[in-house]
Amino acid sequence: MPKYSIKSKLGDLMKNPKARAVLEKHLPGISKDPQLKKGFKMNLKFIAKIPGSGFPKEKLPAIDADPSSNN
Repeated sequence: MPKYSIKSKLGDLMKNPKARAVLEKHLPGISKDPQLKKGFKMNLKFIAKIPGSGFPKEKLPAIDADPSSNN
């Protein structure tokens, strides 16, 4: 089983139910965002640097530290 982190591609995270749940926990509604698929090939760290992405970089440490996606 792969270890997921903020360096993982968004598409890989969204394919994994546990990782997707972690993203929903920290970023409510992310899985329903119509723009979501545009970021599937990018990692979370990169997406958070894009102005107007709606992805607050302040959330990255909590997402990365959440053990739920790797259990």
